[in-house]
Amino acid sequence: MSIRHGLLALLERGPRYGSQLRTEFESRTGSTWPLNVGQVYTTLSRLERDGMVTQGGEDQAGHALYAITDAGREELRNWFEKPVDRTSPARDELAIKLAMAVGAPGVDLRAVIQSQRRHTIKAMQDYTRLKAQALTALESGAAHERDDVAWLLVLEQLIFQTEAEARWLDHCEARLIRLSTAAAGPSAQTATGAAAGTAGVAGVAGGSDAAAASGATADRTAAPPHAPGQAPDVSSPGRASRR
Repeated sequence: MSIRHGLLALLERGPRYGSQLRTEFESRTGSTWPLNVGQVYTTLSRLERDGMVTQGGEDQAGHALYAITDAGREELRNWFEKPVDRTSPARDELAIKLAMAVGAPGVDLRAVIQSQRRHTIKAMQDYTRLKAQALTALESGAAHERDDVAWLLVLEQLIFQTEAEARWLDHCEARLIRLSTAAAGPSAQTATGAAAGTAGVAGVAGGSDAAAASGATADRTAAPPHAPGQAPDVSSPGRASRR
């Protein structure tokens, strides 16, 4: 996430002071990536040092206002035009956890996968519910269209991201089943392979079906799926409180 470029994009709309930039940034992203005022002012100081923003007086309340410069506009334009680099991916805690769990003494790797998949699917359901609420607000005219369209795009990215993670976890569990069956040898494979495969694939299918159902809902405006007899948790990392 580029706080630097996010602040430049907000300053493109006119001079702003630090806490105002923080509020507008979080409004655009639904507080998915919360900022503190210290981060904002530290970033503004660096942008000022690099000639991309300048202090432009004060507002009536005495807040120091910052304005974007021509160099800042050029930097912002380049950011929008240049694709985000995916050749050096950020560290992924879940991928590192599973990699370290392989062969770790006393660790049930399949249990780790299943626990994570339950959490991931629940998060996907929560995001899908929030998407439905955002769409309702937009259609009813009760929302600030620009900020809520931005929040909707962030929500849909989170939905697709969690759906992809759930599918990857399904794949990991299926891979473990195949490897353990192959390592057991032909005789054990004949005696136990079919039963183990059936049980494992059933668990995989259950998670995959839930992910597919929630992913399909994310692409429409219907209400999100939830486990029988249990309503999904509709809490949000920041944005729910704004509704």
